[in-house]
Amino acid sequence: MEESCRLSKESSRKFLTLRCFALARRSNHLLRTLTIDHAWEDGSVASVQTMSTGRIVFLGDINGAPGRMVLEQQLPAIRERFGAFRLIANAENARNGSGLTPDLYETFRRFGIDAMTLGDHVYRDARIVSSLEDPLKPIARPANLSARAQGKRLIRIPASVEFPRDLFVFTLLGRVHMPSLLANDPFACADELLQSLPERNPIVLVEAHMEATSEKGAIARYLDGRVAAVLGTHTHVATADARVLRGGTAFMTDVGMTGPHDSVIGRNPEQVLRHFTSGMHIPFEMGSGGEAVQGAVVEVSLETGRAISIERIDFPADYTRAPFRAMHAR
Repeated sequence: MEESCRLSKESSRKFLTLRCFALARRSNHLLRTLTIDHAWEDGSVASVQTMSTGRIVFLGDINGAPGRMVLEQQLPAIRERFGAFRLIANAENARNGSGLTPDLYETFRRFGIDAMTLGDHVYRDARIVSSLEDPLKPIARPANLSARAQGKRLIRIPASVEFPRDLFVFTLLGRVHMPSLLANDPFACADELLQSLPERNPIVLVEAHMEATSEKGAIARYLDGRVAAVLGTHTHVATADARVLRGGTAFMTDVGMTGPHDSVIGRNPEQVLRHFTSGMHIPFEMGSGGEAVQGAVVEVSLETGRAISIERIDFPADYTRAPFRAMHAR
């Protein structure tokens, strides 16, 4: 009997030892799963752990009323898919394809967008300047405009339970094939802003609002290892190159567009074709059809401030549900 008890105890110890080794090997994965993918009650095992990663969702240019409608409809699905995250969106095309109004800014905040960026259409509706000047509103102009340009250059999103570190966001405007708004050197501007941040390993997302893919790729590699992500916007066409660079910076040349994809980058195809085939100036109205929310989700280490992964997102509209159901029933 004593021998049997001794063997039983030794077997139990061996089992527990092997189990501990297995759990240790899986600890990083388990910690991310416990802290990010599930909501836990106070007092649970996960509640005493330190969150190791956080997620940032960045949405491509919200284009007009179609973009606003599909965004409102699909945000619950995005939250269900990715759990807790910081949500940032480029909103410079929200006002009928060009510009942003204070009312639309407030609408997007009610949707749950944590911060908004703007590009070369930043001043198309002058009413947004008051929001840009307000230090309490998480919206900013491109950082590398003239020092005389109105508005904040940098957004700081304070830490919260869901994302327990400050997140810094700024936009760099391109200089290649971007004649509508003159910009200063984006490389020097990025150096200046990063040096001004108060944290040792800040979590920083940089929007590269640029026309040329080469310029976006260059700024991403210039900042590799210094920021969490460099995400491209402006061309409204999602690229297939989402990846984490060697230094730990997530990069995607263009995250796409939140708007109507049965269009020419958001505009009415017939009008665009008339312009290209005639050379005449034709006012471009918003397109419609094929609405989808596009962007990227970046998972970052809360310790190092660098990216762990990046994934392209594409959530098409459900035309059987409001607000599209009534439109397509006509």
